[in-house]
Amino acid sequence: MLIRFLKIILGFTVLALIIFAGLFTTAFNHTPEAVPDTLIFEVKEGSNATHIADDLFSQGIIPKKWPFLWGYRLFFSSHSLKAGEYALPVPLSPKQALSLLIAGRVHLRSITIAEGLTRTETAEHLEASGFADKAKFLAVSADSARISSLDPEAQNLEGYLFPETYRFPKGASEGAIVAAMTDQFMRTFAEEWKTRTIELGMSVREIVILATLIEKETSKPEERFLVSAVFHNRLRIRMKLDCDPTIVYALKQIGEYTGRLRYKDLKYDSPYNTYLYGGLPPGPIANPGRAALEAALFPADVDYFFFVSRNDGSHHFSRTYREHQNAVNTYQRR
Repeated sequence: MLIRFLKIILGFTVLALIIFAGLFTTAFNHTPEAVPDTLIFEVKEGSNATHIADDLFSQGIIPKKWPFLWGYRLFFSSHSLKAGEYALPVPLSPKQALSLLIAGRVHLRSITIAEGLTRTETAEHLEASGFADKAKFLAVSADSARISSLDPEAQNLEGYLFPETYRFPKGASEGAIVAAMTDQFMRTFAEEWKTRTIELGMSVREIVILATLIEKETSKPEERFLVSAVFHNRLRIRMKLDCDPTIVYALKQIGEYTGRLRYKDLKYDSPYNTYLYGGLPPGPIANPGRAALEAALFPADVDYFFFVSRNDGSHHFSRTYREHQNAVNTYQRR
């Protein structure tokens, strides 16, 4: 009788296990019917499987918690559920959710760094967009070691924080962001450009400084090579550059820029004031984009020495001072 009873108990146990296995397999692989969507889900640092299951369930990503937990313990317990933000394509089965969280393919958020921003303006933009702490970014980007092979004279990374659209995971460190930007600069300023720099008899630093002046003087693609030609021509005959943006940069460094240049600002005594001092300013005044760098390296073959704004975003270019004065009278003094 006892043996028969034990056989019955064993039979019920096996049947129960088969039923449970069937239910578990169904629940573990089941994807609820719903309108497809993408939901940003965060696995916080230090969260265990139970906490993650609670969060997935409360946000409606998985229909039940127990298949997720059992599936993790049965099949994935040797793997960690990696912290970070995930863009999950809901609805998901528990198995799919586990696979995505174990793979650690975290969601990357995009941010665009515009051409012509200074190092400080870049830090402010990153902070306002929730990507970095301004003070920490400025502290990290004050170290010029990352670009010392290109510019051993650099005091910081002004000029080398390459403008681009970047994608970073939530919580990316300021160091990782700076590294991505300087690495992009290094990739952009490739060997052929270094060769061209030597042909011009200039250093990479000088090209970067010149590119920042071009970047700040015009936003029109067709004018960049002409502005570059003006500056190259002036440098060749040791004529002062008279570049307004260099004064703007100097005033910004001391918090004195009001939004427009006044006549007295042209006399502000700073090594960046190219109205007072000849040659290039002592350092970059912004972070130039690829187009401005290319223009600095390949100026137009023209003999312009002057340009003046037409007040519509474009400029009038002149060969002689008399032509320039006529253009100033036409566009600035009317």
